[in-house]
Amino acid sequence: MKGKIALILLFMTSVLFSYRAGAEETDPLQPEIAEKILRFHVLANSDGQEDQKVKEQVRDAVGTLLQPELSKAKSLEDSRRIIQENMAEITTAAKEVLYENGFDYEARAYLTHTYFPEKTYGDYTFPEGEYEALEIVLGQGKGHNWWCVLYPNMCFRGSVFEIVNEDAKKALREVLTPEEYEDVFDSGNFKIRLKFLEYFR
Repeated sequence: MKGKIALILLFMTSVLFSYRAGAEETDPLQPEIAEKILRFHVLANSDGQEDQKVKEQVRDAVGTLLQPELSKAKSLEDSRRIIQENMAEITTAAKEVLYENGFDYEARAYLTHTYFPEKTYGDYTFPEGEYEALEIVLGQGKGHNWWCVLYPNMCFRGSVFEIVNEDAKKALREVLTPEEYEDVFDSGNFKIRLKFLEYFR
């Protein structure tokens, strides 16, 4: 019995070590995944309660503006074009929200490549790394951020909050290769649990 317990502890330690070591490494599929998606990034002025609240209001206003057009996008190129064509309106929408709420700092919007930490949407975990994104910076942009996947659309389906319904899952599967899709689908702790269960079958 003691020997079995020792084996279990050794296995769990090994799995935990492997997971931590793997977490420190760059996902080799991240560059390929990043080439096929477009993200949305809103940086709050600060972590103050009011700055964080207006960040969400800006997110909602921009979502309301973009959703009708982005729902027509059939590709990453379509989404990029729609955003570029509406960049002035995006900036204006953000500035109007700030003005209506009594803020005197600026809002800046642009398409850029920026670093994202690992982020989970439902069953999907996108690896950390650089991605192309519509980025909106409010004031100094030093507060906690909000982000989602803009293409394929995992942001604005029926609401401006990130949701992952069946349409979003299907769109993601069509954009990524099977290997890339499996890389982001239900990853992380699920893989550790699966290893552990398989070991004691």
